[in-house]
Amino acid sequence: MAEIEKVKCLIIGSGPAGYTAAIYAGRANLAPVLYEGLQPGGQLTTTTDVENFPGYPEGISGPQLMEDLRAQAERFGADVRFGLATASDLSKAPYRITIDGEKEIETESLIIATGATAKYLGLEDEKKYAGMGVSACATCDGFFYRKKVVAVVGGGDTACEESIYLAGLASKVYLIVRKPFLRASKIMQERVLKHEKIEVLFEHNAVGLYGDNGVEGVNLVKRMGEADEERYDQAIDGFFLAIGHNPNSEIFKPYVDTDEVGYIITEGNTPRTKVAGVFAAGDVADSHYRQAVTAAGSGCKAAMEAERYLSEKGLL
Repeated sequence: MAEIEKVKCLIIGSGPAGYTAAIYAGRANLAPVLYEGLQPGGQLTTTTDVENFPGYPEGISGPQLMEDLRAQAERFGADVRFGLATASDLSKAPYRITIDGEKEIETESLIIATGATAKYLGLEDEKKYAGMGVSACATCDGFFYRKKVVAVVGGGDTACEESIYLAGLASKVYLIVRKPFLRASKIMQERVLKHEKIEVLFEHNAVGLYGDNGVEGVNLVKRMGEADEERYDQAIDGFFLAIGHNPNSEIFKPYVDTDEVGYIITEGNTPRTKVAGVFAAGDVADSHYRQAVTAAGSGCKAAMEAERYLSEKGLL
């Protein structure tokens, strides 16, 4: 059997939370090892322009921002590696993480920054127009659709919130709802149904998108009865998914607490999980804000907590 590598601080995930944790852990001489996962750079690598991250007055591309964060982490001694965490044993310290199904790492402290994956409808066109009119984050990308026409897919609180947010920017918002009703809370339903800029399309399915240099419209199917349906195209400039996220917490679930969706539950306003020395940062533990800057902030907290934990244990 291959020898088990031993480290002081292991970080799983490479979005703003993981890289920021690596910057802080590196500067604290924790010699952190970071595994990037399936999508180095995380969700932001699918975003073209990021205009709301502090310090970039002209904006920056998502991939470039992540490259900058990675370079900063490496400058302070973080060992950034390509690989996917496939199993964990957090039953006792030091903790064991399996990488790519074969390599085992033993770590004194662990920062889980595996993020969350936005749910998509599964249309080929969603991939085709990624970053060209398709988005899973209204707060991130809504600004680019000022005075334009957009569609939001979903019927829950998130979809309603994003529709209202976008209605403050866009000239018109179509809310595409598969069912004949909204699942959102009563107050959110009322706000959406009363809003002059939002038109709710009940019993509609988006089945495709079209456009030459980006999204120009959506192909819709409207259910007219048991067996009847109407197909038509609706011109739009942006297509927003608001049907939820899947937190990437599966391999840690036997050991840490998660909510019903799978978000890791942390103690109060800290990144501490119920396992001493194991911390969760970024979107894997945040169902509410899901922003690059809040993820970065929680990555900073996680690294500071890890340093404190290792120091108290006499492991520094």
